[in-house]
Amino acid sequence: MPWPTTAPTDAHRASYRDAEPRSYWLRTPHAPTPALTEATSADLCIVGGGFTGLWAALYAAQQGKDVVVLEAETAGFGASGRNGGFVVASLTHGIDNGMARFAEEMPVLERLALENFDGLRADLQTHGIDCDFEATGELLALTDEYQLPWLEEERELLTRFGHEVTVLDQAAMQAQVASPTYLGGVWDHTGAGILDPGKLALGLRDAALRAGVRIYEHSAAHHVTDDLHVLTAQGRVKAGRVLLATSAYPPLLRAIKRYVVPVYDYALMTEPVDLREVGWANRQGIGDGGNQFHYYRRTRDGRILYGGWDAVYRYKGPVGPRHDEHDATFATLAQHFFHTFPQLEGTRFTHRWGGAIDTSSRFSVFFGTAHQGRLAYATGYTGLGVAAARFGGRTAVDVLDGRMTDATRTRYVRSKPIPFPPEPLRYAVIQYTRGRLAAADRNAGRRGLWLRTLDRLGLGFDS
Repeated sequence: MPWPTTAPTDAHRASYRDAEPRSYWLRTPHAPTPALTEATSADLCIVGGGFTGLWAALYAAQQGKDVVVLEAETAGFGASGRNGGFVVASLTHGIDNGMARFAEEMPVLERLALENFDGLRADLQTHGIDCDFEATGELLALTDEYQLPWLEEERELLTRFGHEVTVLDQAAMQAQVASPTYLGGVWDHTGAGILDPGKLALGLRDAALRAGVRIYEHSAAHHVTDDLHVLTAQGRVKAGRVLLATSAYPPLLRAIKRYVVPVYDYALMTEPVDLREVGWANRQGIGDGGNQFHYYRRTRDGRILYGGWDAVYRYKGPVGPRHDEHDATFATLAQHFFHTFPQLEGTRFTHRWGGAIDTSSRFSVFFGTAHQGRLAYATGYTGLGVAAARFGGRTAVDVLDGRMTDATRTRYVRSKPIPFPPEPLRYAVIQYTRGRLAAADRNAGRRGLWLRTLDRLGLGFDS
């Protein structure tokens, strides 16, 4: 294993002690739209002002629908404003995961994924959304000997689906980014980049407002009646159709709880650093090859975001501000950052934060309806949703309208993941699985009986 086996030190904890405890992407406050304080009506009421809800609102407004969005906090407050800002085309959490679950549909799903990625880029131009988007591709960093056979396997799989790929040996990988942990890597040039997710959320909000969407922030929806009245503390929306886009937050439809668990992810952001020490001239987002993996990327102002590793599930899945801090994970991230980049020893972190990921057993968005098809939902992205949320929001609107498209015809859209068991078994299964994933990393990637059984059942769990 390349990662330290000793405990983090006081020096590691000191590196983030003064960090601001909130997402770097949400560091600049914006003036919220007024809260809903009256009764109103709409063709479509969307609950949730993150990427899924905002893309859906913009799409529906372009079709001439009268759209209302209800957001409990402010646009992008949840997972949309707390992620790493990786934009990856895949709808299936990678081709490997897609092949394991939807092999017969992967040619269609990969085509839809790349079309959605291109559509996202075009929408940024059309709506004048400046979110620091860069089409950098992404790097898979291999950090352990057992991972090296993946080099050719990844190249073959990606090129089979039309991706442009560069395979990097140890010297070539370290020439891209100077880390002594790297043994090799795969640079996927197709359908991947980075952006500022906070700027994207606000840009989508403003574009939707210009398109005539009514957005009410600080307006938490707490109930949907059988006749599609969406209720808030001070108002209500009588809706022709309802779309739930609440990610990992408690859903208004009980059935969703069977399929989604909120798993907390944490990240650190450095102060501006001298990137000549690291190289990284091509600015790709990076993820390593472990089950317990790190993701990291540069920012426009010379910082490095470093996140991942732990995936924290708490009994019964609570979501709220009290869980945004987790010192044990921050300490491990700081230790691993300096292990990855020892030349940056002494760097301070200016921001630390956490957020809940809407995790499903298939690792990718799924869809469903209720109330005789008049209510729909899209959720379960499992941490790779910046680009996929555009597909999710638009597809959910098509599902509500009964529109037949290449997407809505697929088993991918029409099926649901295997549900998680109820508590307390849910907590026990998730914790045991996390332990087995970590053990596989320590054991040259060898998956034991439990993980192999989950693989056969199609019940995944990502660290």
